[in-house]
Amino acid sequence: MSLSPTGALRQSGNLFAMALDVVRTMPRRPFQAREFIQQAWFVASVTILPTALVSIPFGAVIALQIGSLTRQLGAQSFSGAASVLAVLREASPIVTALLIAGAGGTAICADLGARKIRDEIDAMQVLGIDPIHRLVVPRVLASMVVAVLLNGLVSVVGVAGGYFFNVILQNGTPGAYLASFTTLAQLSDLWAAEIKALVFGAIAGIVASYKGLTAKGGPKGVGDAVNQSVVITFMLLFVTNFVMTAVYFQVVPQRG
Repeated sequence: MSLSPTGALRQSGNLFAMALDVVRTMPRRPFQAREFIQQAWFVASVTILPTALVSIPFGAVIALQIGSLTRQLGAQSFSGAASVLAVLREASPIVTALLIAGAGGTAICADLGARKIRDEIDAMQVLGIDPIHRLVVPRVLASMVVAVLLNGLVSVVGVAGGYFFNVILQNGTPGAYLASFTTLAQLSDLWAAEIKALVFGAIAGIVASYKGLTAKGGPKGVGDAVNQSVVITFMLLFVTNFVMTAVYFQVVPQRG
């Protein structure tokens, strides 16, 4: 990747143009159902276990921090509500996005990059086959679907881990922890988290596909493209998360 301002702008423009091509190509028929199922299964297989394992310490840290804070403020009855809110709104979409980008995105980028340096992509174009429609769209859709499903998994595991650490390690009251779930959290928080996961999955899939299709320089170039895709995806995810959270707070009234 070029470090000059002109090169960075060119790369950003090309990435945005590819994202538009993906959106424009999604309704095109025939839909690559077999490729989509294979990619969804592959992305899920490499991300489910790491996501579940990472979500446990995330929920534990949130529960320990919030439990300590609510004890200092004399508001132990709100420990469950605050923990659920933190896991549901921020922790689960972020964990999902990081694992989708770090595990699934790298595999997508490496696969497409290997095809690129073997001239398979050029051969497809010569035969009149659109690589965006044939390869990229199924991978982006698979990343989006798996991200939404993983977000639910992270929410469940994170809340369960928070309950365990709050009740067992901090001597919290199980009844009060469970009864306070709906004090601050609301159904719109879950929908917002799922929408975030959907957008994050799309970003991870598009960036990984773009870097894979533009890889050059042999195997070393593919490795560089994988590293760049992870860094770019993380940067875009955190910026997008900030924007979506700010919009959510302005649109949805919060419970007091």
